[in-house]
Amino acid sequence: MSEDHSALASRPIDPSDGVAPSRARRVLDVAGAVAGLLLLSVPLLIVYVLVRLSSRGPGVFRQTRVGQGGRPFVMYKFRTMRQGVGGLTVTANCDPRLTKIGKLLRQWSLDELPQLVNVLRGQMTLVGPRPETYGLAVHYDADCRWIFDHRPGLTGVSEVRFRDFDVLGPGEEVDLVNYIERIVPARVSVDAVYLRDPSLRATFGALWDTVKHVLGFTLPPLKDTQKKPPQETATAARTAEEPGSAA
Repeated sequence: MSEDHSALASRPIDPSDGVAPSRARRVLDVAGAVAGLLLLSVPLLIVYVLVRLSSRGPGVFRQTRVGQGGRPFVMYKFRTMRQGVGGLTVTANCDPRLTKIGKLLRQWSLDELPQLVNVLRGQMTLVGPRPETYGLAVHYDADCRWIFDHRPGLTGVSEVRFRDFDVLGPGEEVDLVNYIERIVPARVSVDAVYLRDPSLRATFGALWDTVKHVLGFTLPPLKDTQKKPPQETATAARTAEEPGSAA
């Protein structure tokens, strides 16, 4: 199946300083990344060797993604797909391009572990929105682009509390148009629930949800009831607190 970009508008991502995690979250990021890299050093090496042996290509996949404020960074993942095979930019778990070891890595989210290096470097955070590719980000609707202000996460609320079939009907494919017009807005609204108040308590809650998700527990879908980006909610709250504001 080929990708049809003609039905989708496209415009560049305008870079900005973005919204950095709080100092407390940054301390948690560094501590978590250092602990993870040290404790998982042997398993990481074993996975790297298995990926190299599974098919031709590097063990670690590098790709430019949209970082905080829309600025680019190079993200690391264990390679899960065969080299030199074309196809959709959007990858489903049943994608024939996935290697056997790649399917297992994705099932257990082990392919994401090299991103601990990105977290340590300050390019990613432990909990945040999904790090998008520029090829897909340029098609995002204006109402969803606020998500690029925030530092992307190793995991996130939408990663464990949202599934494509929450918005797609039985048998519908995750093609480019469905991804941009239906999946992205729904996923962004779920991330907004966390990003309105990314406290340490909410962060630990998202990390615990991730552990349960990896262990196979089914978590209920999470829906945004406010339907506003975090910035608009914060602005409205400040306005309501100003003297002379209408109650």
